[in-house]
Amino acid sequence: MHEKDYLSAAVARLRADLALALRAASHHGLSEGVCNHFSVELPDESKRFLLNPRGLLWQEIGPDDIVMIDEQGNLLAGRHPVEPTAMYIHAAIHRIARKPCVLHVHMPYATALTATGARLLDTTLSQNAMRFHGRVAADPVYNGLALDVTEGERIATAMQGRDIVFLANHGVVVCGETIAHAYDDLYYLERACLVEVLARQSGLPLVPVRAELAAHVEAQVSGERLQSDLFFEALRRTLPSR
Repeated sequence: MHEKDYLSAAVARLRADLALALRAASHHGLSEGVCNHFSVELPDESKRFLLNPRGLLWQEIGPDDIVMIDEQGNLLAGRHPVEPTAMYIHAAIHRIARKPCVLHVHMPYATALTATGARLLDTTLSQNAMRFHGRVAADPVYNGLALDVTEGERIATAMQGRDIVFLANHGVVVCGETIAHAYDDLYYLERACLVEVLARQSGLPLVPVRAELAAHVEAQVSGERLQSDLFFEALRRTLPSR
């Protein structure tokens, strides 16, 4: 049954999109060795999801490398093993936070901000940052590698219903309704974090905008996500396929 679903047209498209997002993240410098994971739920309420496997560089991942697992991390379909921390973090966020697409990375500038006293991005400093106003949370506790179900559940709870959580001294999780929207947010989140780090390094006074204006910009971006879909399709056209 699982193998049949894995090969269905709908799941094949999701596998292709997830593999594309992973290759794009590698292309944009958001990956880290063979670590970190992207996942997406199957659209059938079966509590199964697709995930990148253990041991592959993101740049080499194709649709046939994506695996299907259940909430307990059991491999249901695919030819590669599953990395334990992926199962604990992603399964908990899918189950508790009810997020269809979950992207977890240690991208440099966002991770740098998790090591500061603020623990997260200032969403009033740049236009790219404003698109995340009211959408980010900070998990201020670092407990080491997520190697048990309680740590994944703690991270999911720390999201407080938000789309993005900055994990103290660790990295970030970005969630979305679709792979294209989640990847667009991931890309622009790192760009926003880069600008904040550079601005702080300048030593010059920072000039944030009013919170009301940041909220207005967030509403403008969230109200029309065509640009996210166009960006993802441009990546599909221009990045090498597998």
